[in-house]
Amino acid sequence: MLLLFETAAGHALYELKHEDKLKKLDADKLASKLSEDPRKALSLKTFAPFRDTTEAVAAASDFVESKLNKQLKKFLKKQVPNGGVELGVADPKLGALIKEKLNIPCVASSFVNECLRGARSLAIDGDAPVADSHDVRAMQLGLSHSLSRYKLKFSPDKVDTMVVQAVGLLDDLDKEVNTYAMRVKEWYGWHFPEMARLVNDNVHYAELVRKVRDRTNFKNSRDVVTEILDDDETAAQTLLDTAEMSMGTEVDPSDMDHVVALADQVVELSAYRTRLADYLRARMQALAPNLTTLVGELVGARLVQHAGSIMNLAKQPASTVQILGAEKALFRALKTKHDTPKYGLIYHASLIGQAAPKNKGKIARVLAAKCSLAVRVDALGEGDDASLGIDARSKVEARLRQLEGGSVRASAPNGAPKKLIEVVQSGNGAAGYSAASDMVLEKKEKKKKKRDREELSPDEAAAKKARKAEKKARKLAEAAAAGGEGEKPKKKKKKSKD
Repeated sequence: MLLLFETAAGHALYELKHEDKLKKLDADKLASKLSEDPRKALSLKTFAPFRDTTEAVAAASDFVESKLNKQLKKFLKKQVPNGGVELGVADPKLGALIKEKLNIPCVASSFVNECLRGARSLAIDGDAPVADSHDVRAMQLGLSHSLSRYKLKFSPDKVDTMVVQAVGLLDDLDKEVNTYAMRVKEWYGWHFPEMARLVNDNVHYAELVRKVRDRTNFKNSRDVVTEILDDDETAAQTLLDTAEMSMGTEVDPSDMDHVVALADQVVELSAYRTRLADYLRARMQALAPNLTTLVGELVGARLVQHAGSIMNLAKQPASTVQILGAEKALFRALKTKHDTPKYGLIYHASLIGQAAPKNKGKIARVLAAKCSLAVRVDALGEGDDASLGIDARSKVEARLRQLEGGSVRASAPNGAPKKLIEVVQSGNGAAGYSAASDMVLEKKEKKKKKRDREELSPDEAAAKKARKAEKKARKLAEAAAAGGEGEKPKKKKKKSKD
């Protein structure tokens, strides 16, 4: 028997000595015998080294995927004699392929695996005619790194780690900018307290602090103030007039230096936050164009961040995507046996924001289903267009319009109720569909009338109840006058035919 063994340096064929004696041993004795001195049972017959790392990576990849490449096929044709010799392989699929292509009988069993383990120890000890054991280990390490890079199929546009880090940093920047801006307003408010009421934007406030500094300089900085306030002459004039009659205290120049330094931090962080948002938008368009089209880059990035990666998000069903981010509320509802949440992070999508409060749950369910399909196309598809996301968004918008307007769905009756399908099938073409639509409208009209009857004011409901009680009392009085006991006559039970 010959053993096919692949090393990091090339393909090797080992010849098995004393095959009959070794097959009689049990697994433990065979393992101990091969571990003590594998050279007594195995000898290297031939070795075919790889020419370069590229060839080694290709051969290793084919070996992992149970493929027979040209180099291995040529090596086996040349080195394995025809007839009378079995070839021991580790992979049964590869053995079946070798037998089919080259007509070489192959064996894949626990006995062969133990013998290959002994061959591995020989290869590690430097049995392959390439170099010593140190060089063999270096080749193994280099091949493992190259194979890992090849299997990852690295693409800078498809790295979701950057998106996860960017959206996390974006949230942190929002918190820091708000904290710093409030500190600037509180600190500068001792000197000019009225400006916080007149200038609401944090960046504009910080720009005014860093460029004008003291409130006495406002009257000489009209152009600067107007430019910062987006050329709003009225707001600038109001601010200048207020600065002249401000009730603030005087501030030491050294203290003002620290306030201005903090205002510089607010402006710089705000500018960096804008650049980071643009970067995140571009990265999400490259990573998940369909998901971005449906829910936007921020919500899509937060979904990817919460799931851990875009592949983990693609594995989630639509029901999980719908409540992703609301796990705490979900488990609390399950524990207390209350209603479970209808949405999580997906609530911040623009499509759900457009819906009325009573329809937000339905739109969230529809949008989550479309997002689940879109993210699977983004994660596993090869294209980078957003056609599926555009179509899905149009369908969600149509569903939103239907819920808001209450119109009948103008789609084929494949997913319609059973009665509607029967009506459609009983008609002829458009006439059947028109009859089905009339039936649905009639049913909805009846429900609406019933709902209108039920929606009475408290006074009307009390009057209606009094009328019913009066009618019942009158009937009882008539029955008593007729000689009855005030009870309704009992209906006779129908006798069964049996």
